[in-house]
Amino acid sequence: MGSPASLGSVSMDLASRSLSLSNRYAVASVNDVFRYNILHTLDRMGYEFTLNPGESFAFHDDLLPAYSKNVVKTTNSHFNYQDGFKSDGYLMGDGVCHLASVIYWAALDAGLETYVPANHDFAAIPDVPKEYGVSIFSMPGTNADAGQNLYIRNNKDKPVKFVFSYENDALNVRVTEDR
Repeated sequence: MGSPASLGSVSMDLASRSLSLSNRYAVASVNDVFRYNILHTLDRMGYEFTLNPGESFAFHDDLLPAYSKNVVKTTNSHFNYQDGFKSDGYLMGDGVCHLASVIYWAALDAGLETYVPANHDFAAIPDVPKEYGVSIFSMPGTNADAGQNLYIRNNKDKPVKFVFSYENDALNVRVTEDR
């Protein structure tokens, strides 16, 4: 039998949150757009990412100056037609605020440094308490939307990983740390 060092690192869950994708909006056709846009965002960024100590994640790439040097991961999206997002007739990319909110909530539970410049308090997000709502907006090339973003910095001394899964119409977010 190998020594503990030869067995590789062991991951420990720091936090996890789930979000039903069947109740994002009361109108079924609009809910389908929300579900599509959430899953499309995950497809574009991959279903997991790792932040080393001091590294940051931002939901999109229009960044506040304080975060511009250490963001290593975004969703790789601008939530527009060109990126393959859908509209419910009101907003292109509608639903991505729900994804940002559950990521934010999990990051807070994990004890990570977070910053949300604009709360989503103008509309309820089902299954997410109002204080965890994140308003997301992206208009490439303007940087006017840097204040409608989500910023997460790994303030721990070990890498943390965000892992997403989708089963039985539920989106699951886990934050783990190597031990």
